[in-house]
Amino acid sequence: MTTGTEALVRRAYHLAEGDVLDARGFREMFAEDGVFTGIGGVAGEDSYRGEQLGDVVTWMGKLLPDVHRELRRVNVLGDVAAIEVSIQGTFLGPFETPAGVIAPTGAKLDIPTADFWYVRDGKVREFRCHLGFAAFFAQLGVLPDFASAVAASAPGR
Repeated sequence: MTTGTEALVRRAYHLAEGDVLDARGFREMFAEDGVFTGIGGVAGEDSYRGEQLGDVVTWMGKLLPDVHRELRRVNVLGDVAAIEVSIQGTFLGPFETPAGVIAPTGAKLDIPTADFWYVRDGKVREFRCHLGFAAFFAQLGVLPDFASAVAASAPGR
């Protein structure tokens, strides 16, 4: 049996699919004071509110035009949904970083993600998205530079 919370969350995922990409519709799923957090990019955790709520839908659609979210496990308890997700798609858009732009490679990505949705009165109050950045970066071909990190933390610095 699908609850109202689950139906709302599934609708939000649908609006963010590559063949839909309805940023306005996604934004309208949120309460007036709703927030989308946790997606943190290379510069740290980001938080989106109001008109910004659709920005991640647009950004992801540019990065992975065929983006699809495979819902692996959906657990709903009242107004809270905890979902294990795989964000899948082809890396065809540029990925901006503080060091510059990573050009698209055409790589097929499958990014493990944990999402937590908090709903009240039929609207999303908070959406926390936790991307598996280690897997995401590895699939992009962006591997950590351990040598530089070790050198930077050497005693006497």
